[in-house]
Amino acid sequence: MPLRTPPPRSPTLSPDAPHALTAPDAPHALTAPDAANRLRLPDDVQLQLLQVAHHKQLQRGDSLFLKGSAPDALFGVVSGSLRVSVVAPGGREAVIAVLEPGHWFGEVSLFVGRERVYDTCAVDAAEIAVVYADDFHHLVNTQPQVHMAFTRLVCMRLRQALAWIDDAILQPLPVRLAHRLLTLDARPEASDGATTLAVSQEDLAFMLGVSRQSVNRQLKLWEDEGILRVGYRVVEVMDRGKLEGCVQDGG
Repeated sequence: MPLRTPPPRSPTLSPDAPHALTAPDAPHALTAPDAANRLRLPDDVQLQLLQVAHHKQLQRGDSLFLKGSAPDALFGVVSGSLRVSVVAPGGREAVIAVLEPGHWFGEVSLFVGRERVYDTCAVDAAEIAVVYADDFHHLVNTQPQVHMAFTRLVCMRLRQALAWIDDAILQPLPVRLAHRLLTLDARPEASDGATTLAVSQEDLAFMLGVSRQSVNRQLKLWEDEGILRVGYRVVEVMDRGKLEGCVQDGG
């Protein structure tokens, strides 16, 4: 695909779009509802990445990369969504995350020069910004602000992982489930209106290590309260503020 330099203005890349890669609040949130702790890349860094990115189109079910593949690029979700998963020796798939527009990923394998440790595939039709390894390393080596932005991003991912471990040990299911839904919602914390998350109840159960029935029971309670709406392989968050309240109030 040809380079976009600079990227054309479109609904998905416009600074005013709620999930735009160039929007200041687009990348995914940390589990805690604290704006200072969001996983994000600064606008100027995102623009530099998009200026050297190729764009790849995926259809539903297409793989972007598989576990064990070479670390050849950094990726950003422009539109659509991707499922990140690992497969146990017995064949059971464990969904780690669903990446919505605004997520950048793949930098850890590039930094350490090791193969990918998970699979990614398109949940629906998706457009992916692909920054090849040579371009990524050139930016990191020559642009201090890019290096610092990715250092911060990796540290925030570690902090998020540790928070999830704490949740798994200490927090009840409603808090853990609310945390995970907030993490998947790429909007700023104060956003109004509904947003649809391309994640099924089975996905959420795998992420949290609980039964689908337990997830369904809690989602139905929140649905009755008007916090969200459950659809086929989607969860529509109707009131983000109330969902954040479930975290703060312990479920």
